[in-house]
Amino acid sequence: MMNMECKVAIDIGGTFTDFIVLASDGEIKTIKILTNPKDPGQVIKDVISTLNCNVSEIAHATTLATNTLLGQENLTIPKTALLVTKGFRDIIEIGRQNRPRLYDLYFEKPRQLVLRSLRFEIDERINAEGNMIKEVDQDEIERVAKKLLDENVISIAVSYLHSYLNPKNELITENVLKKYFKYISISSKIAPEPREYERTSTAVVNAVLMPIVSAYLERLQVSLPTENFYIMSSSGGLVDIKEASEKPVQLIESGPAAGVIASASFLPNESLISFDMGGTTAKAGVIINGNFEMTTEYEVGGEVHYGRIVKGSGYPVRFPFVDLAEVSAGGGTIIWRDEANALKVGPISAGADPGPISYGKGGNRPTIADANLILGRLGTELIGGNLKLDKESAIRGMSKLGDPYEVSKNALGLVNLEMARAIRLVTVERGLDPSNFSLIAFGGAGPQHAVYLAEEVGIGKVIIPPHPGLFSALGLLLADWRFEVRKSYPKDLGSEFEQLEKELYEKLKGNVDYFLRLADVRYEGQGWELTIPVNNVNEIRKVFEEKHLATYGFVMKDREIEVVTIRVFAIKKRPLPKIKVAFGNYDKPREVRKVVIDDDWVNVDVYVREKLPKGFRIGGPAIIEEYSSTTVIKDGWNAIIDDSIVLVRE
Repeated sequence: MMNMECKVAIDIGGTFTDFIVLASDGEIKTIKILTNPKDPGQVIKDVISTLNCNVSEIAHATTLATNTLLGQENLTIPKTALLVTKGFRDIIEIGRQNRPRLYDLYFEKPRQLVLRSLRFEIDERINAEGNMIKEVDQDEIERVAKKLLDENVISIAVSYLHSYLNPKNELITENVLKKYFKYISISSKIAPEPREYERTSTAVVNAVLMPIVSAYLERLQVSLPTENFYIMSSSGGLVDIKEASEKPVQLIESGPAAGVIASASFLPNESLISFDMGGTTAKAGVIINGNFEMTTEYEVGGEVHYGRIVKGSGYPVRFPFVDLAEVSAGGGTIIWRDEANALKVGPISAGADPGPISYGKGGNRPTIADANLILGRLGTELIGGNLKLDKESAIRGMSKLGDPYEVSKNALGLVNLEMARAIRLVTVERGLDPSNFSLIAFGGAGPQHAVYLAEEVGIGKVIIPPHPGLFSALGLLLADWRFEVRKSYPKDLGSEFEQLEKELYEKLKGNVDYFLRLADVRYEGQGWELTIPVNNVNEIRKVFEEKHLATYGFVMKDREIEVVTIRVFAIKKRPLPKIKVAFGNYDKPREVRKVVIDDDWVNVDVYVREKLPKGFRIGGPAIIEEYSSTTVIKDGWNAIIDDSIVLVRE
């Protein structure tokens, strides 16, 4: 790659930071190192400085937004204020009635991101039809701004009643505050949708993230060798620094979204279940003909129950997200026993620091990675020998929970059941038969568990893509640019879709290939909506009822439908890069290793993926090792080596 032009993708995860360096001739260099949670940006600077190529573009996925709200060390939440309509000071504290655990007397809501003393009621009012009742007094905003300066407030959220219909009062407020503050988040720009609690929460989350994300991106960009620096958004597209800094709320699930994009781009003509198992979590999503599901509601920092975010447990955010089911199941997930001596897996993860016991970095609690090592499914070296695993320490640590081999087998069985629930959530619970899909498995730990999950849910074909442990990073190089705007309660669908498209076209100076139209639709009287694609405004009811039937099992032909919000994505296609996949000509196993594949120890051939010839077939049981991951093949499965490893049942 010396002196050749290259593009770099960077995905910072909870355990590892992944780099893919793609040269203009299609050659790929992969780098996988342990994440530095105290200073993730320094890792990027260090690696970039060692590259022997002319970097023309950098794409980045980050967990910074999520980590800020979860209270990660060295990430202090900036002092934030909230301006609301008179009478709504406690909207973010009252929230909704729902409780994540109905009978738990000790449940505590997440800590408030804005102190009550920094919430100010403003004497203004827009009615439910969007008509001005009382215009905001600029002198009042001036007085509040001076109080906030005295309180050393850094960022401000503004959320007035019904501003999604008429943003005038919020815009007046913003113009006054701009004289004093750099970071201002107004709800009519961030989440112009009904439901004042969710809209206010989104504005507050965005305000909290703005100073931290902006500072991080600005510091990082200064040290990078190119100005072409883009960030993956939760909706599955890249955005520029300006968009990411103004709306950091859209970066919350940037890493997981990249994995789905990689899957959809790699195999655009297959129906896929994407399965991404890293060091901390496992995520499942559905892709049909290259299209992935979207959701517009999320709770950052919320609890997860069987793959579904528990409402009322986190901070609601109204923004488009790639629809994923996520469970606390990764290589670093801790194995433990409860007070009744029952074996448990997760939700706590050892992360990168201290990591699993076998990493030798001070971890003293056994993890899923330790269990795979003890049973022989993992070798004693990872990432090309750069990480040595201590099997004896893992056995000693697991022995504290009982027989280390039995505990390891049982723990892997439990974690596989948990991950299978996530797959069923995105298929069976949405009216889809998982047997009609192929499972594409990636992440450092995904290929170790893929065939077990496939058998559990009835899937007959598993695909292990190239560079599976860095596949989400590869997705950053395959993603298009994607920008979104929305409008609530449209009166003329056709003309208002066109108006949104015009707004995006002008914002992006005509740099748009096509627009994607979506609508949030419900039956009149329903509390929540379904998001559907809109190819023809005259077929909205038909498309909505098809999705309603698949989701809930019924339709109401005599009930009128209501379009609550329309949204438009402007898509700018990026040319798909040329990617070379390495093959060898060595068809012999590197070694034979004793491994527990099902319940018994068996002698298993261990192959090196990079050395295998194209078209080579391997019958299970077998193991295929590579730089970023390890694939376990059970008895009754065959592997075919191609651009991907295709695992099929006999």
